[in-house]
Amino acid sequence: MTGQKEPATMRHTTPVRCGLVAVLALALSGCFGLGGAKPPPVLFNLSAAAAVPAGAASMGKPGSDAVMVMEPETDRRLAVQRVPVQLSASGVAYLQNALWVERPARLFRSLLAETLRAQGGRLVLEDDQAVPLVAQRLSGRLLDMGYDAQRQAVVVRFDALRSDASGVLASKRFEAVVPGISAKPEAVGPALNKAANEVAAQVADWMKAG
Repeated sequence: MTGQKEPATMRHTTPVRCGLVAVLALALSGCFGLGGAKPPPVLFNLSAAAAVPAGAASMGKPGSDAVMVMEPETDRRLAVQRVPVQLSASGVAYLQNALWVERPARLFRSLLAETLRAQGGRLVLEDDQAVPLVAQRLSGRLLDMGYDAQRQAVVVRFDALRSDASGVLASKRFEAVVPGISAKPEAVGPALNKAANEVAAQVADWMKAG
């Protein structure tokens, strides 16, 4: 009928729907980092310089031919995904805007295992794989994998412990230093990867010789 007023419910339907759309758009912009949101930190990973090619296979009996690579122990400074910065003999901070993609010890274990596999000749396992007995184990303690502000260098230091099926133990400390590195994620990340690969190669040679 001409001149009849709209019911109140009809008059408020459109504004409410528009408001809901606006709220959803704002929520989605926050989820996907739109609208000037702070970008995520740089994520560091370790990639093996000596890697096994696709299609390569290895076989062996766990009790006689295999080596098990254990996740290294660490102190609390390295038990997080942040990258430590040694400021002085007793002062420690963390590198801004940078994180490891995983705990450093776990990343270093995988790097050690891949480097050993690349040498060939042995079945290499990691300690999250369910194998009851292996001929040899590689464990140890990751002492450092971070940035030294005083030396402007990255440092990777690892105390390796090798044990065989007969119970004989051997240990050795390995270290790699890459100097002349600025305290910026884009410089620290590649340098850490280089130093970690140097240590992994040293450990692999030591394991082979033993």
